[in-house]
Amino acid sequence: MRSGLKIMKVIFLDRDGVINKYPGHYNYVTSWKEFKFLPRAKPALKKLTKSGFKIFILSNQAGVSKGIYSQKALDLITQKMLRELKKFGAQIAGVHYCTHLKEDNCACRKPKTGLIKKVISGLTEKKNAPDLSDSYFIGDSIVDVETGKAAGLKTMLLFSGRESPQNQKDWQTLPDFTARDLSEAVDIILK
Repeated sequence: MRSGLKIMKVIFLDRDGVINKYPGHYNYVTSWKEFKFLPRAKPALKKLTKSGFKIFILSNQAGVSKGIYSQKALDLITQKMLRELKKFGAQIAGVHYCTHLKEDNCACRKPKTGLIKKVISGLTEKKNAPDLSDSYFIGDSIVDVETGKAAGLKTMLLFSGRESPQNQKDWQTLPDFTARDLSEAVDIILK
């Protein structure tokens, strides 16, 4: 322990395409009925929980600002997702969304690191400190990789949502690791 801080391993995850089925380009998960867990996501999150990782979900959800769904609908989806994960034995330490539009140029919209800074600041206030050298950002897009790299995290790009290996020639930023889905990503992390 350094200066009274408890050091912890942290996993930051995107939501759509990582935990639940990616709704498709320019589409949104607007209700719980549309939220479908990816087949191996719950066991993977349970495995991370049992391995002592603190798990935070960080997701851009501009559909709220666009008026496609309400903040209330987003909150309901989140509550039900967390309830299902908890029943399965997966503990999520926090969920943080950026609901701003890209043109709002806010500090919390990925690839900016505002949501990560918010989590780290909250942990530090509680006398916890993430071990960034052993922490990851896992997502299904290059934006997630850019976010993780900018925050000094290891990055893992999944092919269970938006991105595919065929696009690698177009990637401006390369992930530290790639995986088929969250389950494979967790296996890589825990090796």
